Amino acid sequence: MTFPEHTVEKIGGTSMCRLTELSETLIIGDRAGEELYHRIFVVSAFGGITNLLLEHKKTGEPGVYALFANDDNDHSCLGALDRVAKAMGKAHDAVLDEAADRSLAEDFVRERIEGARSVLFDLRRLCSYGHFRLASHMQVVRELLSGLGEAHSAFVTTLLLQRKGVNARFVDLSGWRDESDCNLKERIARGLEGIDLSREMPIVTGYAQCREGLMQEYDRGYSEVTFSSIAAFTGAKEAIIHKEFHLSSADPKLVGEASVRKLGHTNYDVADQLSNMGMEAIHPNAAKTLRQADIALRVTNAFDPGDPGTLIDDTPAQNPAVEIVTGLDVVALELFEQDMVGVKGYDATALEALRRHNVRIVSKTTNANTITHYVDAQLKSVRRVVAELERAYPSADIGVRSLAIVSAIGRDLSGLRAFSRGLGALEDAEVEVIAAHQAPRNVDIQFAVARDDADRATAVLHRALVAAPLREVAEKAA
Repeated sequence: MTFPEHTVEKIGGTSMCRLTELSETLIIGDRAGEELYHRIFVVSAFGGITNLLLEHKKTGEPGVYALFANDDNDHSCLGALDRVAKAMGKAHDAVLDEAADRSLAEDFVRERIEGARSVLFDLRRLCSYGHFRLASHMQVVRELLSGLGEAHSAFVTTLLLQRKGVNARFVDLSGWRDESDCNLKERIARGLEGIDLSREMPIVTGYAQCREGLMQEYDRGYSEVTFSSIAAFTGAKEAIIHKEFHLSSADPKLVGEASVRKLGHTNYDVADQLSNMGMEAIHPNAAKTLRQADIALRVTNAFDPGDPGTLIDDTPAQNPAVEIVTGLDVVALELFEQDMVGVKGYDATALEALRRHNVRIVSKTTNANTITHYVDAQLKSVRRVVAELERAYPSADIGVRSLAIVSAIGRDLSGLRAFSRGLGALEDAEVEVIAAHQAPRNVDIQFAVARDDADRATAVLHRALVAAPLREVAEKAA
């Protein structure tokens, strides 16, 4: 299967809530005829829908999946499905003006929601018999539910664009009522089979049902994995992610709109560091797929369609520079054991406990008798790890502390003295640095500070390591 030159473009959930605006600018704009096409759009669910289907990504508030997993036959998850249907209806009513289109969207939601309701009800009844265990089916349930949101948004987007005269085609990769067993590549091939990109615009679901199980492997990062896999499979000339903001040197709310600058150009090393700090330009596995396929990624502001955004590829930096400063709340898990010196196994035991409880490591430091893991997890998960380590090492002193890591990131930090300059700037601002770390690869520097100091530390480091050097360059040029 071969495809003409094209781009694969992804629209995130927050941006999807302004779909009418995007359809008139980003998707259509001043294009006409064949200029409209040669583009594949991969869409996320409308903002908030996946939280209702699974669980809230930030607060952990239970959605349909979480309620079903903990349901004691009170069927609260079925009521949660009603809330999803209502939210979907509100989302498509906000973007579809024609009564006929709204009716089609309502029928689509009703068919999918009632189908999911029947599955959950029948599965619960089946597992009331001793021969079947609900736990063994929960991952499949999560996969089923996660696909509902993307299927809805892709269907609604197709209706909207068709009404505006675009030859859009709904491409459902969610596997709904599909009994075939295929891998991700086969699922994508079947979905795109027969499509003429010169005269059709595929609107593709961000979730793809496949043998590998995207949710099991990538959880909420599945839509970017689908997006990158489509780009690699079709040989796209470029992969584009449309976000609701530009990829900038810091959060404008912390350092001021006038101080930040759009990155413009960076590389996949920086993208990986941003992902590690919870500021995902793209899921690291999706970036790996694009990188291996030699496809550049562009991150744009969906609501600034005239701006080319930031290009991410493997091009090295022309000059060393700190490109971005960002922070992340972490929990410092410190294992101190006087008898650790020269004894193997302490680190392996700690890592296994963290893995078992699904705790993500952001950074780690060690010395003769202390191992400190900075992790991105809720305290309750960390406490389970602590309990396990206390059983393994009863004489160890294990401490937990809520902190933040503020990181200065760039393609090449060599020769900048950014580490010492950052420490000096934080000291001058009376921000206590609890720990600091720079790896030999020279792509990031991490400063551990109290959580209350994180925003101030970000502003201080941005001023010292990004804004000041840019001023110096401008003054020399003048």
